[in-house]
Amino acid sequence: MKGPRLTFRQWVGWIGFALVFLLTAASAVWRGDILRAGLDPQVPFQTYQPPPAPDYGRPDAWALRDARATESGPAAVFFVHSTTYDGGRHWNGPIGHPEADAWLRRVVLPNYAGPFAVLGPVSAPRYRQGSLYTRLTLRDDAREARAFAWRDVVAAFEAWIERHPDGPIVLAGVEQGGELVERLLRERVAPDPALRQRLVAAYLMDVVVPADGLSPLVPACERREQTGCVVGFSPVSEGNDGAARRRLRRALVWNERGRLVELGDREALCVNPVTGSTSTAPVAARQNRGATNATGLEWGTHPALLAREIATQCRDGLLRYSEPDRESFRQSGSWADRRKSRPYNLFYGDIEADAKARLAAWQGRRAA
Repeated sequence: MKGPRLTFRQWVGWIGFALVFLLTAASAVWRGDILRAGLDPQVPFQTYQPPPAPDYGRPDAWALRDARATESGPAAVFFVHSTTYDGGRHWNGPIGHPEADAWLRRVVLPNYAGPFAVLGPVSAPRYRQGSLYTRLTLRDDAREARAFAWRDVVAAFEAWIERHPDGPIVLAGVEQGGELVERLLRERVAPDPALRQRLVAAYLMDVVVPADGLSPLVPACERREQTGCVVGFSPVSEGNDGAARRRLRRALVWNERGRLVELGDREALCVNPVTGSTSTAPVAARQNRGATNATGLEWGTHPALLAREIATQCRDGLLRYSEPDRESFRQSGSWADRRKSRPYNLFYGDIEADAKARLAAWQGRRAA
């Protein structure tokens, strides 16, 4: 016996329900692709008109310009920030973009430039950074946009070093900024004996760098009292092997012609910030000097540190670490925000202590 036929209104209702279900399912499955596509400038980089270049003789070209904390030391610090501009209209972020600047001041500077405030005046240039979209694709357009940022960073460095003609210097960069500082070390610092003698250390945070790509004149740090060397690491939590493989598979590094190419089979650099060395031995959590979430703190305010929480080990070119079970160390914000450098620093205290120790060693050698 046949059941009652559906009315026209019931058919419309069921079809509408099915469409809503399909759209919801498709959105869940392809949400990342949809959001990523929304950040695509939709114009070839070759025909793209970049935003105006910054003038590093002007204060507004700097997010920090020789900013001092209380009781800071004698070293001048050059800090290059991570990706803060999402994308959409531009391949490269305009100087002074409101949302990008807000993320830079609220999140990046207190968490990642903050550990170096004890050393001396910190300067952080604004630059026409590659957008977040350029880090989500391996397209040639994206690689060219990321390489384009180099010209601003080297111009900023020349203006900065002119203001600091002598005394100890520290270079630091996080994520995209770390990539640019790594090239700066090879092409500008390593060939210059005077700059090499002034270099306390360089810090490349949250970035994949080929271990064999460093200049032998500015090598990886092997011990804490060493100066003129590089502390570089790319952190991935223990148990997250899929993320570790993706990190290395998608890593782009500079070649000798200034182009970004795949890391391939090359070994990545890992200097454990807890020990200040390239040792691959496991490091117990009790040696960790302190993680923090400094987001929102004013410049010069020292955050509270949570020490003895995070075990670490350099393994397969990555810094593997135990995830702290704290609400303040959770990724949050929009889809785009969760793909930027973390809004906290698990190694704030370790980096701060490492930099202070190397500056003391540098001063000791000069005195001797």
